Amino acid sequence: MAKKANMGILGIVLVVLAAIFGWDLTDHHANTTENSQHIDSNTAQRPEQHTTLSQNTHAGVKIIEQAFQQKQSNIQVHAAGTVKAVLRDDNEGSPHQKFILELNTGQTVLVAHNIDLAPRIEVLQKGDQVEFFGEYEYSAQGGVIHWTHHDPQKNHVDGWLKHKNKTYE
Repeated sequence: MAKKANMGILGIVLVVLAAIFGWDLTDHHANTTENSQHIDSNTAQRPEQHTTLSQNTHAGVKIIEQAFQQKQSNIQVHAAGTVKAVLRDDNEGSPHQKFILELNTGQTVLVAHNIDLAPRIEVLQKGDQVEFFGEYEYSAQGGVIHWTHHDPQKNHVDGWLKHKNKTYE
C-alpha cells in the first residue's frame, strides 16, 4: 500500500515538475517502450530561459527540502548548489564521481555521478556552482542525487550535471 502511495506521489511530483519546466512528456523515439517518458533537456540549456532556470532551480531546492522533511525518495529534481567538498571516486561497482553540494537553504546533498555512463567533471573545486537534473534519494545526512546521466536502457529519465556552462550527460 505504501509503495502505491509513493508511486502516486511520484506521479504527481512529475506532473508538477513537467508543468514547472514545460517539459514535453510525449515519446519521440520509436525504439523506446510505450511507458517511457521523453524530457527535452535542451530547453533547460537555452540562454533566453535564464530567468526560468533560476526559478526552476529554486523550485527544485524547495522540492528537495520538502522530500527531506518527509523522508521521500525517487523524486526527479532540477536544482543547483555550491560545491562544499569534492570526495574520492566510489569505485565499488560502477564508478561514481562524488561531491557534496550545499543548496541555498543550507541543506547539503551528496551527488553520485556515474562516470561509466557520463563524462566526469574534470576540474571541480570547492565553491563551484553545479546545476543538476537527477533523482533525489532521502538520507539522514541530507540526501543523495543520482541518475545524473543518460539511461542506455531508456527505463529512467535522463539526467545531467552542468558546470561552468558545460553539460555532462
